[in-house]
Amino acid sequence: MTTRPRSQPAPRATDQKLRIDLALQGGGSHGAFTWGVLDRLLEEEWLEIAAVSGTSAGAMNAVALAAGLMEGGREGARACLRRFWKRVADSSPFHALAGGPMAQLFGLGHPWLQALAAPWQNFAQLVGTQFSPYQFNPLNLNPLRDILTDTVDFERVRACNRAQLFVAATHVATGDLRIFRQNELTADMVLASACLPLLFQAVEIDGEAYWDGGYAGNPSLLPLISETSADDLLLVQINPSRREAVPTQASDILDRASEVTFNASLLKELRTIGLLKELLQEAGRPDSAYRRPLFQRVDDLRLHRLDAEVQLAQFGAASKTQTGWAFLSQLHDIGRATTDAWLRTNGQHLGQRSTFELPPAYTG
Repeated sequence: MTTRPRSQPAPRATDQKLRIDLALQGGGSHGAFTWGVLDRLLEEEWLEIAAVSGTSAGAMNAVALAAGLMEGGREGARACLRRFWKRVADSSPFHALAGGPMAQLFGLGHPWLQALAAPWQNFAQLVGTQFSPYQFNPLNLNPLRDILTDTVDFERVRACNRAQLFVAATHVATGDLRIFRQNELTADMVLASACLPLLFQAVEIDGEAYWDGGYAGNPSLLPLISETSADDLLLVQINPSRREAVPTQASDILDRASEVTFNASLLKELRTIGLLKELLQEAGRPDSAYRRPLFQRVDDLRLHRLDAEVQLAQFGAASKTQTGWAFLSQLHDIGRATTDAWLRTNGQHLGQRSTFELPPAYTG
């Protein structure tokens, strides 16, 4: 696989590998941004991915990463990620259009191409609000299943000794978060993590129904804090935390409500971590609490965040259903460029201090 020219991060004082955990948020086709992030991080030999927590598209990136690492190390992981997203694009009804001469003439994200796709996206949104997937998709067809099974070797995922994996899903009956761990992972568990209930029937695992993990953990940080040894945690966030404009159209209102919903669980976990850190600091690390591994891990945690809120917000939430190769490639390139810039600014601080300020524990 060809390595693109890139700027080097600030030099480090040691050649020793630094272990980091990754938390990969879900967000439909915007997960191709995370593909670009991973593609760039895998080029850094001094960084070693210790564990990954992923939800929805983040979970798909995680299993592709793990399978690829077992298949051929870093280059194998990069190849498997590309293979997965190329397969997603090949399944798109706009695949031929996005790769054709008009796309080359007008550009990757030109409004002309987006306008052609918009009626189909609006139709899908209308169907999703008027009919359940049990009505309009009684056979429970899910193209993601074939894509996953064709591109990801789950035996390699379960056997992966290069990185731990945690995949989040939401238990339909209770609304609780369910974490599927690496040694048990199947395609169904990843599909459960990506199961939007207005598009797909609930995924049943061991007799229990599951929906998209974004409702309960997008992504879940706690497994990375309590079950891994790395002290640096990099959050890859693809759902915008803030939008300046107040939505007034019904579709825009629904899109923003969805973004708020899928960021809520993450924000709650971040505030909980912040509160624990504040309590430990104010109490002067009391022995009674500090003897507990979780408290020690929270205190030692160095948190980082990588996002492209400005770049991704320009596409709008509706673009999360666009899967043409030109669009996915554009997101990939944004992910690479954003990671490159982030490494130049923050690479020297990895292993030293947090570069992301936690939100306040209390608001109001």
